[in-house]
Amino acid sequence: MVNRMMVIVVFGVTGAGKTRVGSALAEALGWKFVDADDYHEEANLAKLSEGIPLNDEDRQPWLTRVRGTIQESLTQRRSAVLACSALKRAYRRYLRVGPEVVFVYLRTETHVLEERLKRRRGHFMNPALLQSQLEALEEPLDDTLTVDTTHSPVEIVGLIRDSLKI
Repeated sequence: MVNRMMVIVVFGVTGAGKTRVGSALAEALGWKFVDADDYHEEANLAKLSEGIPLNDEDRQPWLTRVRGTIQESLTQRRSAVLACSALKRAYRRYLRVGPEVVFVYLRTETHVLEERLKRRRGHFMNPALLQSQLEALEEPLDDTLTVDTTHSPVEIVGLIRDSLKI
């Protein structure tokens, strides 16, 4: 396994498992874990909990804070795993501040997402927003690592580690 500094951005729509997979990956690697949800403003959290989708204008300050966190990790030479929706290609381009930033897309079938969201408790994201997220999602067309989430989180972590040689 190669020991190199990087920031891995685990992305996908709500319910894809970004936090579960990202935190498990960070723990397995001994790296810092960051959840981009922690960088939302209160106004955005209120909108999301009410089932109101965010627009690009709503997301820009959040993306700026997330980008700053990525830059800080790179400046400090600290590898990290970041869970972030990063639904649009423009968002991912904005967050890719250097070659050390690697994206992992958690691809999940809609019916699986719906079932997961029905079972989820205590999360700010209103399950009614799934459709708007699916509509906003621009699947990667580049060399982004894509992982099917029919695997268990442990298996997904193994697939990511094997694919990225970490």
